[in-house]
Amino acid sequence: MNDRSLEALGLARAPREFPLDYPGAWPAGSGLLVGDRLLPLDDRVTYEDRTPVLAIGSNACPAQLRHKMAESGIDSPVPMVKVRVTGVDIGVSAHVSRVGYVSASPVNSPGVVRELFVTWFDARQLAAVDASEGAYDRAWLTGPEFRFASESGESLRGAYVYVNRYGVLRDGTGVPRRHPGERALLTELLAASPELRKLFGRTPEEFCARASADRELCERGTRLFREEGLVTVSGLERFVRPQQTGNPGTGSSLPPPLM
Repeated sequence: MNDRSLEALGLARAPREFPLDYPGAWPAGSGLLVGDRLLPLDDRVTYEDRTPVLAIGSNACPAQLRHKMAESGIDSPVPMVKVRVTGVDIGVSAHVSRVGYVSASPVNSPGVVRELFVTWFDARQLAAVDASEGAYDRAWLTGPEFRFASESGESLRGAYVYVNRYGVLRDGTGVPRRHPGERALLTELLAASPELRKLFGRTPEEFCARASADRELCERGTRLFREEGLVTVSGLERFVRPQQTGNPGTGSSLPPPLM
């Protein structure tokens, strides 16, 4: 394909603008995000002077990355390398995002293998993405329980990942539930909770519309997850360095702001 625009590749919709699309469309393979184009990428797995960050949710969506970079006036390229990750799965953040969805968060899953993306950020890009992840702390994952292998067979020593400081939602057995996509997730959550329906309506469309219009409502929804006993730990909290941890608070307090 000669046209490498995100539009032509079917990758142009950002979840920040279309919440029910979350986590957004991911590329089929590795690529170099340059503005609104995704160019072919060589088989390198490491990039000097850049920081590897494992994308669990919408940061693997080129349109979402483009949106975040544009907000900060950044137009430098972002390498996105497809990897086979062992030890991490995609859970559900235990908070309602201010932009209208319930996002993904990594969970410790020994032996589980997923195909995900490692995004390689320069210092300015990393600062912009850090600022966009207001409910998350960056954790460094390395060691024998985590493996990151590229399609070319090369391996990374480790990668950062954003861990939600509210915890993650659990399933009916008490273990972290997996994120099935936004529409399916919201349908399940609303069906199971009359109180959540009172706050956000009966449909995923109503949920996204109300959440994106009302920060206080997002905070109430986040508290409701905990009040209804839906929250558990991700198992990755121990990898967050103390200086990276925000103010998780105790009791009913919440770490501001929700992003």
